[in-house]
Amino acid sequence: MAESEKGSSSGAGGQPMRDVPVDWEALEDAFENNAPEVHSYLHVVTGEVLRVVDGIADPEMHARIASDPSYMGVEPVSSREQYRWMERFIPMVDDPQLREQLAAAIDGKGAFRRFKDVLMGHAAERERWFAFRSERLRVFMEAWLTAHGLRSVPRPTWTPDAAATREPLTVSQEQLSLRRSRSAEALRKQLRDLADTLGARDLEKVTAFAEFVKARRAARAFAHRHEPPPHAAENEHEESTHASPPAGHIAARRAETAQDPPPRRAD
Repeated sequence: MAESEKGSSSGAGGQPMRDVPVDWEALEDAFENNAPEVHSYLHVVTGEVLRVVDGIADPEMHARIASDPSYMGVEPVSSREQYRWMERFIPMVDDPQLREQLAAAIDGKGAFRRFKDVLMGHAAERERWFAFRSERLRVFMEAWLTAHGLRSVPRPTWTPDAAATREPLTVSQEQLSLRRSRSAEALRKQLRDLADTLGARDLEKVTAFAEFVKARRAARAFAHRHEPPPHAAENEHEESTHASPPAGHIAARRAETAQDPPPRRAD
């Protein structure tokens, strides 16, 4: 029993395990992305994952990271192994026609892209594929952490402090417009740079959200153009008021008429 507990708290070579609040989603993306120009590093203290892209980041970034013992290079899963995952997933698909399409998609160069394109039209199987791939990635990540003497622990929850809950400073509309115009180009460049570092699944999420924002903006503009001006509703109300007396007034007048005695006939 004591030996079992000791083994569970020791990594490779009998070294004690080090607790790390791993950012699992970021680490999963790092293990999945095996592009040669993308390099990912795990910070063994904070659990954050740093991604460095050749040609975009500072050329001296790799040297600075290598000299920092807090960073550990992430070894992504090879393309061959990820290809095997697709092969294992295809027999799990219930639809025989879809199985044939997926089997044909992974034949030859561009297999990953074609496999993803086929699943785009089958939402249920696409979600099953994401779950299957995440499970496989999780196995690789846990084995990698154990081999390096690291043990994942829950990440700390963030709570707003008193400074964050203070009332925001008042900013004029002119200042906001000026800031937006100045930062628009910088934001576009930042978005392009970020897109180069994202994997296929993250790019799908970003694209879907951008399409949603675009559609919502168009819908708001359409509704604003077809909204009647405020004075039109007021004029319509006034016209309806002068066109006919209230129903209650008509009913009261009829009741008074019915109660009046008929004129007496002169003898």
